[in-house]
Amino acid sequence: MTTTSAPPLRVLHAAAEIFPLVKTGGLADVVGALPPALLAAGADARLLLPGMPAILEAVTRPRKVAEFGPAFGAARVTLRIGRLKVGAGEPAVQAYVIDAPWLYARAGGPYQGPDGKPWDDNLQRFGLLGWVAAQLAGGGLDPAWRPDILHAHDWHAALACSYLRMNPGAAARSVFTVHNLAYQGLFPQGDFRLLGLPQRLMQPDGLEFHGWLSFMKGGLMHADRLTTVSPTYAREITTPEFGCGVEGVLRERAADLSGILNGVDPHHWDPATDRSLAAHYSAVDLTGKARCKAALQREMGLAVRADAPLFGVVSRLSEQKGLDLVLAALPALLAEGAQLALLGSGEEPLEQSFEAAAAAYPGQVATHIGYDEAFAHRIIAGADLILVPSRFEPCGLTQLYGMRYGTLPLVRRVGGLADTVDDRVGFLFEDAEAGALTAAARRAVLTYREPARWRAMQQEAMARDHSWDAVAARYMALYESMRPTAG
Repeated sequence: MTTTSAPPLRVLHAAAEIFPLVKTGGLADVVGALPPALLAAGADARLLLPGMPAILEAVTRPRKVAEFGPAFGAARVTLRIGRLKVGAGEPAVQAYVIDAPWLYARAGGPYQGPDGKPWDDNLQRFGLLGWVAAQLAGGGLDPAWRPDILHAHDWHAALACSYLRMNPGAAARSVFTVHNLAYQGLFPQGDFRLLGLPQRLMQPDGLEFHGWLSFMKGGLMHADRLTTVSPTYAREITTPEFGCGVEGVLRERAADLSGILNGVDPHHWDPATDRSLAAHYSAVDLTGKARCKAALQREMGLAVRADAPLFGVVSRLSEQKGLDLVLAALPALLAEGAQLALLGSGEEPLEQSFEAAAAAYPGQVATHIGYDEAFAHRIIAGADLILVPSRFEPCGLTQLYGMRYGTLPLVRRVGGLADTVDDRVGFLFEDAEAGALTAAARRAVLTYREPARWRAMQQEAMARDHSWDAVAARYMALYESMRPTAG
């Protein structure tokens, strides 16, 4: 008797960002790492990305799949496919790219212009992304390849689930991942007509949200399965405190909602091989980490002191990230003999406050406003602790990078921080208050002064498995449970 195995799952990931080409946060890291990990796990995984200049330039040997238009404000749209390699040691992924210069070929960021204001046509730019994703899933643009699973990421791709649901002939199933519920893609109701969706969807049980059109609700209402990027965040977003106004929808869909933690790319984040560092090291031999600390102190103008516990921050400067708590706790932290090195940008009052702190505490506080990937690696390697005091945190990657580099995380017990950090590898506090953060920092400083205990915590942190292989296995199990039946 012979048995036939199921064919490889065909999975299409639709997203607006991918590391290192276009990045504003952790979404890009996930999109850059998960599809290659799925390929290694046996899936036929592909990407769909908007044709922003950096993405178009990185795709090799592109060929035209389809051409259409006018659509979503663009006179002509060309869908191309090529190969995209985004990380050392990872296989190249086949990537569809939406080549629509009118919508994507512009300076600035993926969502905002050089002036920091959102693009006026973001609805069309990301409505097109969702529409093309659904057309591919329905077999309408590339007859040679049709996915079994359409996986849409965050609000930018959420309407893919709505367009797919409106196609009664499509067999593909959809997954929608919420990377951060706070960003929902809200637009004026009057612009709904530009999307080409049935008017009946512009209701409270569809895309309407308190008088606005919500892309996020398209994913939440119409995807077959919902995921977030940590189990704790999946529970939190069903409550008023973390639900951003859509907790009722999420409670109704609780049976379809699950949390899968993000991972760390071991090729990009490895202190034994990282070219950004002053010295290499590993859990077996941590001597290079002391050299990284001294090099960081010199680079940032801090006093070069091995005995001063060095707290690092690599973050978007926002209230969500709890950086105001760091400012409030800073005098007490410095009184303990600690130092602070910060890299980040964001809300102007926070930027100014951290720059003022650096001026007030020379040699103890140093800031770099902006973002530099190599600099981020140097801070994470050179610091003794990494601060992530978020008011909410869907998953968080900074604490995972810190653990991999033997830099112990000090975090608030929320979301993915609660799922990844415990007392054996870091320091946690409960309430979003400066006093709670200060108490945790004091515990950390006392522990730092016990070298044997500190080293054991570092080695435990570095031994934790947060690889994308483990993450991919969980997604594969989810996809298999959804695989469309033949016929």
